[in-house]
Amino acid sequence: MSRPEKVRLGEILVQQKLLSEEQLGLALADQKRSGRKLGRVFVENGYVTEEQIAGALARQLNIPYLNLKFFNINPEIVRLLPETQARRFRALVLEDRHGALLVGMSDPTDLFAYDEIARIVKQSIELAVVNETEVLAAIDRIYRRTEDISDLARELEQDLGDVSVDFGALAAANPNLEEAPVVKLLQSVFDDAAQVRASDIHIEPQEGRLQIRFRIDGVLHLQTEADIKIAPSLALRLKLMSDLDISEKRLPQDGRFAVRVKNQRIDVRISTMPTQYGESVVMRLLNQGGTQLKLDAIGMPRGVLEKFRAIVQRPNGLVLVTGPTGSGKTTTLYCALAELNSVEKKLITVEDPVEYRLPGINQVQVNDKIELNFARVLRSALRQDPDIVLVGEMRDQETAAIGLRAAMTGHLVLSTLHTNDAVSTPLRLMDMGVPRYMVGSSLQAVLAQRLVRVICESCTTPYEPTPTEREWLSLELNDKVDKGRYFHGKGCSHCNGMGYRGRTGVYELLEMTRAVVDAANDPDPAHFLKVAAAQMAGETLRRHAVALVIQGRTTVSEAMRISNQVED
Repeated sequence: MSRPEKVRLGEILVQQKLLSEEQLGLALADQKRSGRKLGRVFVENGYVTEEQIAGALARQLNIPYLNLKFFNINPEIVRLLPETQARRFRALVLEDRHGALLVGMSDPTDLFAYDEIARIVKQSIELAVVNETEVLAAIDRIYRRTEDISDLARELEQDLGDVSVDFGALAAANPNLEEAPVVKLLQSVFDDAAQVRASDIHIEPQEGRLQIRFRIDGVLHLQTEADIKIAPSLALRLKLMSDLDISEKRLPQDGRFAVRVKNQRIDVRISTMPTQYGESVVMRLLNQGGTQLKLDAIGMPRGVLEKFRAIVQRPNGLVLVTGPTGSGKTTTLYCALAELNSVEKKLITVEDPVEYRLPGINQVQVNDKIELNFARVLRSALRQDPDIVLVGEMRDQETAAIGLRAAMTGHLVLSTLHTNDAVSTPLRLMDMGVPRYMVGSSLQAVLAQRLVRVICESCTTPYEPTPTEREWLSLELNDKVDKGRYFHGKGCSHCNGMGYRGRTGVYELLEMTRAVVDAANDPDPAHFLKVAAAQMAGETLRRHAVALVIQGRTTVSEAMRISNQVED
């Protein structure tokens, strides 16, 4: 195609009646004052959307507009343009059309960018308009650090040579030993983990090799493998960063530190554990930037949401959120805290670790090394005249008893517990040694939850369930199974070939009504389970999971996976 013409974006939008003359004047003044790009001013001031700008440019220049959300990008073709230039020009090489490359640009009127891209790829190019936000997201997804990580691991391996070094013994004499290659390698690992939205990084010594894996949407993926001899160097550097004992390799240790990735602060919770081939290191990544803490944004069904909101507005009582590790319990509680937070109320949290930071809330980090445990902090917190207390986890009988007594004496207490489902939770408290009467008088509700992976919307396609899946669906749908439409993700560049992208919650709520409380005071657990199940009226985790399948948001296999964690 010929070189694009230079056009004025504001005039195009006015001509196509997407923008008024008055808005254009205000935007030009704003641009002069702030120095931002004019298109960004239009979008941030709410005059037009990015899609409207892209469509207007496509019509003016007579070139296609491509929605990258539904474009299966070939990473090898994209990398014909280096990452630095791709970010600078907001451009992606999308297709090789045998003689010309199709390049998507958010601003196809940028003549300098057009000339530079043509010079770099050494081919003629054809242009398409793409959304700037989608371009940046695609760049983050495709230009991963996998090759950099492998190269840096090899560099570190070469620096170490064949000599076996006890880094713990030498660290005091030379704390900067091997610092440069180790730091570069770890920075690349954190950068890549942030790009693919990993929640955990696993550094695991195996026989003859070191493997690094990321947990993405609840599932582990192999990131890279390296020589086993770099494992002690990585463990040492991470221990130094988290202020752990670098000479102790025989006992597990826990700590935390913070890193900055792309101008975002990420808190890292680290756990080390001695294994047969060295120290295994697992890091939980807690992103402190841009987290939206809203109850109506985490996937609760409307009925559950309305009941849960009403319950947490009560002045006193205990509200428990249950589920396995990594099921989003803390996120749910913080969404509730964000709604309850006001200048009229004093909120105190007791956590290990502090996962979110909210202004106006007094947050306490548990530290078992100095005997600052949940029970001790909770006792002190109750002397601080709180209205609402969040206890990170009911780990033992003492903590549970203190929390229930606090709920009986005019405080709203929010906490978590590890149980399979909602109806078994009151019985679990009793098994921990909490008196039956305290459970009946203080516990207000139990919310049980899981996280399911969501089908990638860029590659969703119809799917025919297997006989086993149809049989499972019939437990909820009966003869309506054949009337449903089912989907799965076939895998694309947007979801790294997994067919899933992101997760949403699955919930069930047990409210402690008078009938349920009376049953809790009955010594027969079977009677309690029957009454509690009747109160929930079948609104279980499985039913919510099946509802997501029918809506086309998740797969049958994914719904079965999380539901089978719950006993029928």
